[in-house]
Amino acid sequence: MENFEQQLDDLRAGKIDHFEITPENFQEFQRVFHTYPYRTQIEGKANIGGKITYHLRER
Repeated sequence: MENFEQQLDDLRAGKIDHFEITPENFQEFQRVFHTYPYRTQIEGKANIGGKITYHLRER
């Protein structure tokens, strides 16, 4: 099981510049993302094959 909250925190802290969510774990990720307090700073881009790449929004 992936730690989605840690990935979101790492993204905000600049430890990573993006991460991918697959269709198989999208529902689980959405439950975490929906309650994440800084979700407005993060945006996802859909890719071919159903994967979504999340990154920090440009400021």
